[in-house]
Parts: sequence; structure tokens; C-alpha cells
Amino acid sequence: MSVRQKILFKIKAINLEKNTAPKKVSTYFGENTFSIDTMQKHISKDTFAAFKDWITEGKIITLEQANEIANAMKDWAITKGATYYTHWFQPMTGLTAEKHDSFISITGPGKVIEKFSGSKLIQGEPDASSFPSGGIRATFEARGYTAWDPSSPAFIIESTLGKTLCIPTIFISYHGEALDKKLPLLRSDEALNKAAVSLLKLFGHKQVKKVFSTCGPEQEYFLIDKNYYNLRQDLILTGRTLVGAASPKGQQLEDQYFGTIKERVINFMFEVAEEAYKLGIPVMTRHNEVAPHQYEFAPVFEESNIAADHNQLLMEIMKKVALRHNLVCLLHEKPFAGINGSGKHLNWSLADDQGNNLLNPGETPEDNLQFLTVLSAVLRAVYLHADLLRASVALAGNEHRLGANEAPPAIISVFLGEQLTAILEMIEKGTKKTISKRDIIDLGITRLPKFNKDSTDRNRTSPFAFTGAKFEFRAVGSSQNISTPIAIINTIIAESLDYVAERIRKASAGKDFNTAVLKVISEIIKEVKDICFEGNNYAAEWLKEAKKRGLPNIASTVESLKALTEEGNISLFEKYKVFSREEIIARYHIWVHMYDLTLEIEANTLNEMVNASIVPAGFKYQKLLSDSLSGLTNLKKNAQLKLEAAAVNDQKQHLSDVVAKIYYVRRNAQEMIKLLEKAAKLDSEKRGEIYFSELKPLMEHIRKHVDALECVVSDDLWDLPKYREMLFLK
Repeated sequence: MSVRQKILFKIKAINLEKNTAPKKVSTYFGENTFSIDTMQKHISKDTFAAFKDWITEGKIITLEQANEIANAMKDWAITKGATYYTHWFQPMTGLTAEKHDSFISITGPGKVIEKFSGSKLIQGEPDASSFPSGGIRATFEARGYTAWDPSSPAFIIESTLGKTLCIPTIFISYHGEALDKKLPLLRSDEALNKAAVSLLKLFGHKQVKKVFSTCGPEQEYFLIDKNYYNLRQDLILTGRTLVGAASPKGQQLEDQYFGTIKERVINFMFEVAEEAYKLGIPVMTRHNEVAPHQYEFAPVFEESNIAADHNQLLMEIMKKVALRHNLVCLLHEKPFAGINGSGKHLNWSLADDQGNNLLNPGETPEDNLQFLTVLSAVLRAVYLHADLLRASVALAGNEHRLGANEAPPAIISVFLGEQLTAILEMIEKGTKKTISKRDIIDLGITRLPKFNKDSTDRNRTSPFAFTGAKFEFRAVGSSQNISTPIAIINTIIAESLDYVAERIRKASAGKDFNTAVLKVISEIIKEVKDICFEGNNYAAEWLKEAKKRGLPNIASTVESLKALTEEGNISLFEKYKVFSREEIIARYHIWVHMYDLTLEIEANTLNEMVNASIVPAGFKYQKLLSDSLSGLTNLKKNAQLKLEAAAVNDQKQHLSDVVAKIYYVRRNAQEMIKLLEKAAKLDSEKRGEIYFSELKPLMEHIRKHVDALECVVSDDLWDLPKYREMLFLK
């Protein structure tokens, strides 16, 4: 019996105590966050007013006010049981980081008090010199600082034996360069705010002081039993299976999608939701996804900065809670070949401080006009900067999804739906036409229709689709920190809003405003309409059509990241103060290097699995066949056993096939190691290009032969858990 088979009999769900009196979510939602409402209860009116002015208008608070907030935060955290605090930040790894400090302060021999000052709240020095910086920091000048982000509430993380106060912060170098994901996002929201407020003033909205992006990231993931996970070194080290034959039953029947959630999984989901609610994370939806043991959580929309923080927290909660249920949560974009991978559909929109959604079509012609102006700006942004959107989701894991008929292709296009498309065509042509929809009226050049909030169907093949008062960026990877995609969306749309506003100012000088706006929208639609596509993005015809339109189709991560080094893009980021030249170039080098490291880890893991697990199992089976064949031959010779020649030849052929499979696995593994040795002498960019064009196909070739071997080797000799076991969890 193989190790795998022994584990099979040990797998079972954990025993849970039944919750007979569940609490109302409203009674504990956000109880572990130092929210605005909580802060207001613990500090003076003047300090609270100053804090509100800081986060809404940028008027920095005094040190005395910071001390008051810090003391209140400390007292609140201690009453919750916290003994340590940490500046919680998001380095360029895409994960989160923290260094814990105690609240205690020495007051004398053997005496301490709990103390927390405004200066410690506002700034910390974690050093963290080993984090990737793309050359911004050298080892001999590695000082780095964290600085409090007051727009995202502090929160408490609970562990079995204690609690820690976590303070969301940015992470910067000694000279002030952004070393994290959060600071560029905050800068991009500021740029978007200025551009959108300026545009809204043209439409008479003088009262609007703030516009901000909002997001709701749909988080997909897989669950696997921990016992199986521990037997798969590829899952442990790389997050995905590097080998594994397809299960006879996968997702063909689509019986998993939106089906009844198994009790073991629903228990996990309940605990995740409870932990999320304590932290104020508004998880709204949960369901089965398409692939076996694939699932999704979806939250309510929030301000982008908070949504990004909450998504990082949610992923951490999912991983921690899974372990308590003897499960492992897999966030890799493609943990299992042959079935759907996981994405993170990033729903993005714009809101103002008056409670309005700028992508809501509205109920009046005036609102329609403003909406169509914003819409045209978004279309222009995507048309001009599709390369940046593609770069924002470029990582090794996402290469397995994009264009795989389960996720959007690497070609960036926009889906608007039949109704919006018809309206934009009429504006472009300046014609009047009746649309056969129950809520649409005649459209003239100066008269606009009312139309539904959900004025379009959902196109699941489009990478950037309008889905009713929001756009859904479907190309984001499931493991990604969403801050960078949001920052890039915000930046390109800020630039486009400024551009459209300036054209409207010039066109409306001394002329009818509505007519001028429609003229500008019409001109922009003509310029950028090639970005719009209403059909099936998976179809081969679309690849040809997109090429005719001049839309880029870049499958390679390294190739797509080169957009970050284009002079025009660098100038754009510098103009809107989202990234400096040094910061964006550093990110290019960091992400290329991380791609290289990811592929190297995968290749070396595959090589180890081949030599230490797969080939030995193959040799054992080869010996079994050889002994069987030898025994038959001896019996035929010595005992005159009558055997069908075809039967003997069949065994010979089977043995020959197994020997060949083992040979091809070993030969290609040796070629893979030679390729790694050759690539080690190259720079990061060249290495990444070779890994994409040569290493990945070689790894797939090894996998093909390993998977073929898995399908014939005796079940009791194969120790690696199989897809048919891992994907159909008990």
C-alpha cells in the first residue's frame, strides 16, 4: 500500500461544536477595528474634527492630537487584550509584513507601564532591508520607514494565545521612495480625485469636494485536505501541481458550480465570515465555483484603499482558518492543470462625497450626459493604456490563466453591452433612432435616454466589462495584491478625465454646453472605438480581428512588463505623481526578477520530484513488469506453458512503453537543468524570456510523460496524491 493510500483512510473532517445560538452579525461587525465611530468615542471633539479634516482635506494633525489618538488607540487595544502593536505594511512581495513591538515602557527597576505615543503611531522603522527594492535601497543604506495611513482603520489580529494591534502603514525608503503597494494606490486616488472633481465642476457640481475609486474584489480559491497537501512538495513550494494526470471526472458535468456546498466546506466558510466580520470586512457572497473544490467569496464595494487592505486580510484569514479545519487554501492562479484556475474579478467604480456613483447612468438626461462623458474617458484610458493594464496583472501564475478559455485573453478590450453600444454609435454618428427597448426613448443629438442601471448582460470572456454602474477587470490573478491594478486604473483614468475636461472647456467656450459635450464624446468614440468588442473573446476570430485593430496580445509576463519602462508611461506616472521614474523602473526589475525566481523554484522542485519520487516509482513498476515477463518466459520454456504470442507481445510492448516514458522524463529533466545553468549566466530580462519560450515548454513536456506514467504505474506504488483524490474532498 502506498503512502498516498494510507493517508486516504485517515482523511476526515474535524469535529466541531455546534453553534446553537449564533450572534447577529450587526452586533459584532467591526468589533476588532478602531473605526471612525470607535475613535470618536475615545477622543475629544476637537481632535476628532482635526482627524476628519486630515483624511478628507489633507490638513495634517498636530503632534498633541496624534498623541491623543495614539493613547486612545492603545487603551482600546489593551481592553481588547492586545499586548503588542505592529505597523502592518505591504512590501513589493505582494504579501503583508509586520514587526511587533510591545506597549510596555520601562519606568524603573522591575517596573513597566503601557505607553504608546503619537510619534510611534505616525512613524516606525522596521528596516526590512531584505525586501525587494529594485535597486532603490542598497545594503549599506538600507534604512526604511513605515508611516501611518489614517484612511484605513487599525485593527486587532487574534491568535490562540494573544492579540496584536495592527496599524496600516505605507513603507518608504530613507529618501522617501515608495517601497510598497499601498503608497502608489493612495497617490493614484489623489490624482483621480483632482481630475474627477475638476470635471464635475463643469457639470455644475460645485459642492463635490472628493471623488474616489471604489472596489469589490471577487476572491476565488481552492481547498485541499491538509494530508494530501503535505504529500505534494510542488503544492508546498510553488502553490501549484507541477505534475498530475487529469481525473476521469473533472468539471465536465458542471455539477460543482453553484451547487450545494459540502458541510466541511460550509463550516470553513462560516468561520472565515465570522473572522472577516470582526475586522469589518463586508463579505457578502459565497458559492461553489466551476472546478471541483473551487470556491469564491465576494465583498460589498468599499473605498479602494480599504478594499485592498481588506482583500489582503481576507486571504490571510482564509489560509489560517483552513488549517483549523485540516484544509489548505490554495490561492495560486492555476493549482490544477486541465480545470479552471482562479482569478480575482476586480469590480471598479467611482463615487463622490455626496453619495453618487459616477458610473451610474442616472435618471435624467443631464445625469446621462455626465455618465457618458465619464464612460468615454474610461474607454479612452483603456484604449491608450491597454499595455499598462496588461502589465498590472503580469505574474507567473497568471500566465497559466490568461487566454486559457477560462479567463480573459491577454488582449485588453472593453465590453459595453447592446444598449450602451447602440447609444454610443448614435452619438458618434449624430443620428436619431428609436431603440426597441421598453425603457428607451427617441435619441437625438441634444436629447438623451433614460436607461437601466444594469443596462447590459455580463460577458464573462471580456477582460474589462461594464456590468452596471461599474467596470469588472477580470484579468487580475487570484493571489495578487490588488493595489497595483487599482493604482494603474486610477492613473490612466485620471489622465483621461483631465483630457476630456479640457476638450469640453475648449468646445463649450461661447457655445451650448450640452451640444459641446456631445460633440466631444462623439469625437472620442470615433478615436477609441476599436477597444470595444461585444463578441466572444475566446474565439479564434477575435485574435485575428484584434490584430487588425492594432490591439496588443502579449502572453509573456516579462514582455508585458516592458510597458512599465516606456517613456510615455513613465511620464504619465510622473505627471500624476503616482510613481517616480526610479520607483516604476524598480518595480519592473523586481517583477521580472520575481518571475525568474518563481520559474526556477518550480523547475528545481519538478526536478527533485522526478528524481526522488516519480522515477523510483516508475522503476519499481518497470521491475514488476520485467519480473512478470521473465517469469512467463521461463514458464513457457521450462513448463511448456502455452501462451498466446499476442499476449506475450502485449506485455513486452507495455514494458517497452514504460521504459520509454521513464527515459523521456529523465532525459527532459536533464535538459531542464542544463537550461537553468545556461540561463543563470544571463541578466534577468533575458533569463525571463528564455524561461517563457524554452523552460516552460520543457516543463510541460516532462509533465506530459509523468502524467502518462501516473496512469499506468501500479496504484500502490504511486505516492503522490492524484487529482481524483485531491479534487473530490471528503
